[in-house]
Amino acid sequence: MPVQLEGRLASRGDTPLGDRCGIDRTMQLIGNRTAMLLLREAFHGATRFDALHKRIGVTEAVAAQRLKELVAAGVLTKEPYREPGQRTRYEYVLTEAGHAVLPIVIALLEWGGRYAASEYGPNRATHAGCGESVHVEIRCEAGHAVAEEEIVLGGALT
Repeated sequence: MPVQLEGRLASRGDTPLGDRCGIDRTMQLIGNRTAMLLLREAFHGATRFDALHKRIGVTEAVAAQRLKELVAAGVLTKEPYREPGQRTRYEYVLTEAGHAVLPIVIALLEWGGRYAASEYGPNRATHAGCGESVHVEIRCEAGHAVAEEEIVLGGALT
């Protein structure tokens, strides 16, 4: 299911978004720091509002707005849960579109470790099966690894 641009995400001034640029549409949906950190935490398994907003260090209001946008975009969904003796609350769960963001998150993590290193050392994603680092690769539909100089940007999808 394609994600949907709604409300303030559907236009920028007099210029409608959702034209032919997937980068622009993607950045409108998930391109800000808070949204990406919320998605990072969702990949770490955090689903509940309190954990999400505290782990990324933003106010409840900011987290609530970004989560609302991610749900409206179809990247997260709200699912009810109830602790014994408590009212029904909602957790935020990745959708198919949300899971498809993982290569972007891994690419940002990898790039940041290499070019924006922290004093705490690089973060990295590892394969649970063997412990080796996970990397993002660019491949064509036929399965070939594709070098940057072999990529043609702007080709129309058929």
